Amino acid sequence: MGIRDIPLTTIDGDTTSLAEFDDKAVLVVNVASRCGNTPQYEKLEQLQKEYEDRGFTVLGFPCNQFLGQEPGSAEEIKEFCSTTYGVTFPLMAKTRVNGWHKHPLYASLTQVKDAEGKAGRVKWNFEKFLIAPDGTVTRFRPGTQPDDPAVVAAIEDALPAQ
Repeated sequence: MGIRDIPLTTIDGDTTSLAEFDDKAVLVVNVASRCGNTPQYEKLEQLQKEYEDRGFTVLGFPCNQFLGQEPGSAEEIKEFCSTTYGVTFPLMAKTRVNGWHKHPLYASLTQVKDAEGKAGRVKWNFEKFLIAPDGTVTRFRPGTQPDDPAVVAAIEDALPAQ
């Protein structure tokens, strides 16, 4: 089974997979509403608006594994994201990104090395994985802002040909 075939659950409880976004560059981000990195939502939404018409989407995966920074229900998470940051990109159900019971998507993604050549566990909320339409994955650690030139360049390189 390829990465695009791994079953996912949306925040509304529907089943999907990355195959739905097969022709797009997808930025997978584990998100949280009570984290020092939470303001990154604003920049993620800016990326969504800037590139969505060119074959790009952000996918947010709420995660409560880091000091309980995403304790809310699905409804509370959706409301927070839409009213506080105007989030329009898709959100998934709460997801485990580390440990024995981590989601199979993250089991695959965490094998990818970052710019320093390190793979392994997600370090904190707002770690980013850019999946290009050809399946290539680029990893950015939580401290890398969504509008960092390296992230923007990777997105532009991954966009499908127009």
